Amino acid sequence: MRAGDNKAVTAYIALGANLGDATQTVRNAIYAINDLPETLVTKQSSLYKTAAMESLPGAPKSPDYINAVIEIKCLQPAYLLLEQLQKIEQKAGRERPYLNAPRTLDLDILLYGDEVIQTETLTVPHPRMWQRAFVLVPLAEIAPQLVSVARLEGVRGQGIEKL
Repeated sequence: MRAGDNKAVTAYIALGANLGDATQTVRNAIYAINDLPETLVTKQSSLYKTAAMESLPGAPKSPDYINAVIEIKCLQPAYLLLEQLQKIEQKAGRERPYLNAPRTLDLDILLYGDEVIQTETLTVPHPRMWQRAFVLVPLAEIAPQLVSVARLEGVRGQGIEKL
């Protein structure tokens, strides 16, 4: 696929990991996404370290996350992209034992063109993206036109460190 393909949709994907070699896992996921059929990674944010969100009461404290956001050009429908991202997560050993559990890899479709999608398995725009510094800061780095100063101000207190 060519980056300038005018039928391609521009989408943004958030990546995060906090188990194992999280930095390498995120980098490997970016390569794997670029290798997907009809998909091309066109921009990549820096890597960021962020504190884990609170999990269930009594659950052990989770290690810090490594996060990034990428821009892709994609010729496939969003639901197929989601299926392929979930396969990449599974290959990395992703499990979902409880809400906000530590994870080897988390891949979320943030935006898929200007589409609004609400199904049982996929919601786009991502429903909590505007509340999370670990999404907004790297997204603003690669697509500043998508993130207002007010949105960034709203997440300023959340710990995030550029690596």
